[in-house]
Amino acid sequence: MRAIGSVVTIGLVAGAAACTSGGPKVAADGTPCGYKLAFFGALTGSAAGLGMNIERGFELALDQYAEAKGPDCIKVAKFDSQGDASVAARVARKVVEDKKIIGVVGPLFTGESETADPIFDRAGIPTITPSATGVSLATSGWRTFHRAIPNDAAQGPAAATYIQNTLRAQKVFVADDGSPYGTNLAGLVKSKLGPLVVGTDQTDGDGKQTDFSSLVAKVTSSDATVLFYGGYYANGGLIRKQLTEAGWKGTLVGGDALKDPGLSKAAGNAAAAGTVAVCPCSPLEAADSTFSTQYKATWGQDAGTYSDTTYDATEIFLKGIAAGNTTRKQLNAYLSTIDHKGISYTYKFVPNGELVPNLVKIWAFKFDSSGIPQADRKIVIS
Repeated sequence: MRAIGSVVTIGLVAGAAACTSGGPKVAADGTPCGYKLAFFGALTGSAAGLGMNIERGFELALDQYAEAKGPDCIKVAKFDSQGDASVAARVARKVVEDKKIIGVVGPLFTGESETADPIFDRAGIPTITPSATGVSLATSGWRTFHRAIPNDAAQGPAAATYIQNTLRAQKVFVADDGSPYGTNLAGLVKSKLGPLVVGTDQTDGDGKQTDFSSLVAKVTSSDATVLFYGGYYANGGLIRKQLTEAGWKGTLVGGDALKDPGLSKAAGNAAAAGTVAVCPCSPLEAADSTFSTQYKATWGQDAGTYSDTTYDATEIFLKGIAAGNTTRKQLNAYLSTIDHKGISYTYKFVPNGELVPNLVKIWAFKFDSSGIPQADRKIVIS
């Protein structure tokens, strides 16, 4: 893997068209070169498993572009936010200092977006997040914000619909990790489930908590058959493990941040089996088969959650640059005009950076006995 936070040449492919040296750079076919795209997200920390899946989609798109346009055409800058909102602001300021960076894929999570996106907006750098789902991100008045997936206003009600219509639960316990993502998502689920909610609780969300006995005791004594947890897979896996050890036979349900093999690694495959992650993402088998094959050939494993939307976001930026949008302002304006058929979605943005509503897809994924989340069903929100 390339060094975190460094700016390096991508895709050193022999025989590719090279950019000219000195002065304004162009590829052999006249494509503008000499610019940078940044990846901004968790490459270390408790959410690094999800972050690395996402970052690899970014690199795959850039490597393929290098094959066509030359190894020096577009350079990549990777910035590690650690998934931490307090770190993200400092790292974002480093991004904006590099004037050759004209687009950012990220931030990945809601909390870090809340601190980093205002900095990007003031600098006029367009961003496309492939994974941050907080509703408030699109209502903050940022002119450079764009989101490649549906938000929690779709994900939360979809989770509640699955709990009601598929699991047919009569008693549901709802907990969250105290993060902006977790609390907002859990709040939407509670609102839709109403009187079915028999208890609530909150855990730590910094990835350091390992003892969830207090939550486990509350869930087991509540007679709930479903626990909805608004939080990330590291906590979710430990909670599932400790619930199983306590003899609880119910179903753990969460949002997209639970959809990672790291959950089954923390819980154990047997305990994780049956856990459901509701995600505004398409299953791998519904994605373009060429992408899936190329991703596995490059990284030696299947694409993960939001690898595909990250690939799409990167391609959108690359198409904009190839069309001559070589300033931050031009590239941001270009995003308001796109109609791009990608791996996961057809992408069109409304003025606040959200996807056009009729493009929304929500799926439920269930962990199998091997610890892998498999597509269970597409959810129609009711």
